[in-house]
Amino acid sequence: EVQLVESGGGLVQPGGSLRLSCVASGISFDSYSIGWFRQAPGKQREGVSCISKSDAFTFYGDSVMGRFTISSDNDKQTVYLQMNNLKPEDTAVYYCAAARELWAPCHNHPMRLQGNGMDYWGKGTQVTVSQ
Repeated sequence: EVQLVESGGGLVQPGGSLRLSCVASGISFDSYSIGWFRQAPGKQREGVSCISKSDAFTFYGDSVMGRFTISSDNDKQTVYLQMNNLKPEDTAVYYCAAARELWAPCHNHPMRLQGNGMDYWGKGTQVTVSQ
């Protein structure tokens, strides 16, 4: 059974930091790109970041560029999202998703920006940025 499990969310003040983790099981980790997405109430799902194993390519959405960093630990089958200088508009449920490297999801706009066609999804972790 394939599982993606997110953790690390919580309540943080503006300007603070959080590190999200996405632990994958049941897949050949090296054969999958992992993306982070978020969805706030009343808003469409938004692609935050993506990491490709085959070419070490990383993608960041415009709203998080320079503040968030994605990384991967293949031994632990875990992808991290370090989030710094958090803003109230970062408040959302954050999901990780996996797609086969074959589809080059981190290079594919509908996949990396909206999550269309991703193979597997986690259940999400809530991030709230507030005073």
